[in-house]
Amino acid sequence: MRRRLFLTGALAVALVAGTAACGGGDDAADGSVEKLTIYTARDKKVSTFVVDQFTAKFPEYKGKVEILNLGAQEILERVRAEKANPQADIWWGGTQQGLAAGASEDLLTAWQPAFASKMDARYKDAEGRWFGEILLPEVIMYNNKALTPEQAPKDWDDLLAPQWKDKIVIRDVAASGTMRSIYASMIQRQSADGSNPQPGYDWLKKLDANTGAYAANPADLYLKLSRQQGLLSAWNLQDVLLQANQSNMPFGFVMPASGAPVLVDGLAAVKGGNTTGAQKFIEFLFDDKLRADLAKDYYQIPAVDIAEEPEWLAQLQLKPMDVDWDVVGKNETDWINHWNGEIKNKG
Repeated sequence: MRRRLFLTGALAVALVAGTAACGGGDDAADGSVEKLTIYTARDKKVSTFVVDQFTAKFPEYKGKVEILNLGAQEILERVRAEKANPQADIWWGGTQQGLAAGASEDLLTAWQPAFASKMDARYKDAEGRWFGEILLPEVIMYNNKALTPEQAPKDWDDLLAPQWKDKIVIRDVAASGTMRSIYASMIQRQSADGSNPQPGYDWLKKLDANTGAYAANPADLYLKLSRQQGLLSAWNLQDVLLQANQSNMPFGFVMPASGAPVLVDGLAAVKGGNTTGAQKFIEFLFDDKLRADLAKDYYQIPAVDIAEEPEWLAQLQLKPMDVDWDVVGKNETDWINHWNGEIKNKG
């Protein structure tokens, strides 16, 4: 657990005076740096690669970056619970709904990094409290050793067909920003202003009836699907491609005919954390070469344009679903709580 230092009196005044000019105050006078703690929902391959690149560029951080992999919703809940004594410096990997909630609860540091001016206003907080890093399409995932592309469902409603009874595996929804967003999108598409979620609840109840298992975490989801304990799921495109191409998992995907919910997935500096280190890491994440490498080798769709798209992205033919994320943000908690209490395992 991180240990924070609290200083009083003349020593505190002297240290503040000495560090105020550099705008952060987290690096020691001898040039050493404070430990950097990152709560991330990124795949471990991605987070390990990025941190290795970061410490190669900034060797003073070698051995001083701690990564904790969590679901996006779990990160929000943990940062919220630790507000009085923050243990994380960076929240890396969260939906815009979750990050907006964190901003509204005064959990995040406001600042204006150099890359912000290049970013579409839709992909960042107006006050600089969070920034979108990547766009995450949500797709239908299937075991491509058990199903051919022709046999796989072509759209969301196809998942409700009787032939898929007990053949769907779903990452447990409440802890997952990805799944919360997918399920909320299924509700919002049938209630544009969110005022009548019942048709969406009915849809999710039918999906629950076809769901054979709920996976506790992504690794459990991948294991169950690869062992054909289920043949289908709903998941984000990046992780499907990572598992298929870097872990040789038998996974394919379908871009739903009616469109894929496309999340803005971002990051933020946690208020009260190591501000200097957090801002340095976040700026590094938007380095042009790093973003190009992450797009090419880790299947990320960058929120800020890169000079040249990799072949897989140029050929993606992404079809976004028309989702009102403001409506989702206002209603997601109530909708998912209702699903968790009244629908899960009752379909």
